[in-house]
Amino acid sequence: MVIDHGLRYFDDYMPGATYDCGSISVSEDEIISFARQFDPQPFHVDPGAAARGPFGGLVASGWHTAALVMRQLVEHYLPEDASLGSPGLDEMRWPDPVRPGDTLRVRASVVEARRSLSKPDRGIMKTAIEAVNQDGRTVMRATAINFLRVRPDLNTPVGRPAVRRPRRG
Repeated sequence: MVIDHGLRYFDDYMPGATYDCGSISVSEDEIISFARQFDPQPFHVDPGAAARGPFGGLVASGWHTAALVMRQLVEHYLPEDASLGSPGLDEMRWPDPVRPGDTLRVRASVVEARRSLSKPDRGIMKTAIEAVNQDGRTVMRATAINFLRVRPDLNTPVGRPAVRRPRRG
């Protein structure tokens, strides 16, 4: 199920607004499969070794958690036609581990939104991202930077960026 917040362009994101990005569950098989390919540490791939390890059981890789959260952001927060990528994250933390059977709820809050000075066809948005499990425990926090297209000016020919000029009068 896609949650439509009506977010289409940079201009639609207001600092202080928080958006529910839905939830996603993760199984033991998914945790092991991801970890075998990308993060094959014993507490991610071997339930027996994980039981004796630092978390007392199997846990998802933080990178798996980040991938699950990203999926929710793409489906419920970032506009398909206006998202122009990201230069990176300012920070990412995994305060609590994700375990088999957990359901993660993702929220995104607009911290800052400003027009690009060098590229007037886009804006730069800073978002605080949080994922919590079914017990309300935070399993991921991140601060992301994204580039988004501004709403096109219908009077601007296709292929030319809209340039906003101050009104006179």
